Amino acid sequence: MLQNRVDPFGKIIRTPERGAWLGNRGVLHNHQQEIIRPYKVKAWITCVLEFRGRHREVMQPDRWTELFFLDEATAFSAGHRPCAQCRHADNQHFKRLWIKGNPQYGFHMKTTVALIDEIIQAERIAADKSKVTYEEDLRALPNGTFVSYMDKSYLVKDNQLYLWLPGGYEKPIDFPEIKKLPVLTPRSIVNMFSVGYVPQIAV
Repeated sequence: MLQNRVDPFGKIIRTPERGAWLGNRGVLHNHQQEIIRPYKVKAWITCVLEFRGRHREVMQPDRWTELFFLDEATAFSAGHRPCAQCRHADNQHFKRLWIKGNPQYGFHMKTTVALIDEIIQAERIAADKSKVTYEEDLRALPNGTFVSYMDKSYLVKDNQLYLWLPGGYEKPIDFPEIKKLPVLTPRSIVNMFSVGYVPQIAV
């Protein structure tokens, strides 16, 4: 069983469960198909599983590492964004609403996605490779956002929390009495959700 599935914390885990999306962070594995680094490039992308009939053998030597996600909300929580090639329309939609949700940067549609990647990089992973989080009131978070509760990842949807598992989500629970929780989804992506981006969710 290969270590190639990504959880909402951005960790690359082993599980027999298959994913609905493909991801790329560069070459992360060695010739023994073992993960040796969390990322190689700052452009963390989410791709469709099939594109123009192309076929790849997973974890080929010296080729980018194929990662997999339960759904798009999980991919965003980990810090990935839509690929500009196989998801061109989604990428443009992402860019448009990311810019709208984050006006403080003064970006426009001619701004390169590489500059957005730089900001997301600082929001998703710290210098020591740990996950960057920030605290926010649950009731202020849009659907599709992930939070950490009791050291587990939960999806926010319709004022309820769904526990994330590799094979899907458990039955929802009501918001706990505690108002603020650590947010796993990068802040600028949460801002994007708030202005209309609706991520695919496996619920």
